[in-house]
Amino acid sequence: MANTLLSQIRALGVIVDIDSMDPKAAQSLSVSTTFHSMTSNQAIVNGQLRVQWDADLEPLVSQYVQNAAIDISTEDGILKVLNLVTVLLASKVIPYLDKAGRVLAQTSPRTAYDKDATVAHAKALINVFGKHGISRDRVCIKIPVTPEGILACNELEESGIRTLGTCLFSIPQAMAASQAGCLSISPYFNELRVHFPEGASSYIEYSDLVQQHPMSLIIYSIIQAFKERQTSTNVVPASIITLDEAVTLARLRPHHLTISDRVLALLAVAPGRSDDELAAVTLEVTGEKSMFDADYLSNNAAVLQIALSNDAETSRKIKEALEIFDQKEEESIQFLRKALSGNKACQ
Repeated sequence: MANTLLSQIRALGVIVDIDSMDPKAAQSLSVSTTFHSMTSNQAIVNGQLRVQWDADLEPLVSQYVQNAAIDISTEDGILKVLNLVTVLLASKVIPYLDKAGRVLAQTSPRTAYDKDATVAHAKALINVFGKHGISRDRVCIKIPVTPEGILACNELEESGIRTLGTCLFSIPQAMAASQAGCLSISPYFNELRVHFPEGASSYIEYSDLVQQHPMSLIIYSIIQAFKERQTSTNVVPASIITLDEAVTLARLRPHHLTISDRVLALLAVAPGRSDDELAAVTLEVTGEKSMFDADYLSNNAAVLQIALSNDAETSRKIKEALEIFDQKEEESIQFLRKALSGNKACQ
């Protein structure tokens, strides 16, 4: 295999996941690398729903709606349909993953501040995956790290359902997720909005990503804290826009990186870099010791609630991410209702 930037990142011991539900991209890129897991969210589902609807999804979804007598005019009914779509999309990518890899689906942003509703949605997704031949040991549920979300993670982990803490921008969120027993966390390197046209202008370019990007030190500090405490929670940075960002994050030596098919395609053809450019970095850990050692789960995650209340920037980023995911989920719902409107079961 050619010495590409992608192969070099893997040679560092950083596991590569694919942040995409495009089976054609996964198949094409699998020639260059082996993916451990596949990550997704409401925006990714929305994009692939539209691309794959006519050829692959419509017959299966229409049959399900008819056989199960689903009333798509109700929220409960249409969300059941969306669960099915999410599972069907994931099932197209799982053949290109490691045998021990997982497909990741995200709970609804509508339930982000409701523990019981989040748990119920996670279990519903697991149930649909199982009905389509994907056992729970091949699935992980992504849950936004709000106080209610992290309590949901803890409950699900205790029941044997693996979780990943997402919409994560801070050390308290990361420590709460590790205390909840999450399989993984995905700190966002970039804010979610920069991936969309209306927010692209807010993207900031840094001449030195390691030293200047605000998330570099936060992610580095999380990685070091997890190492020191020997936590089993994996750090899987996400929201990567450029090759240099992928390199920067690899230099922090996380467990995994989850990377979009667009950036993966660039990494797969980019020439290798020098050892110095890929060398592990050493930074000074940020944050007071109390931030790492606090009990974030007790008293209904009260300490996490306080930490978020005192961190306006993280709270803003979470709020905006949930709003975007909610918008994309609603777009999927409206697409499905329109596409299925001719089905008698939808009348």
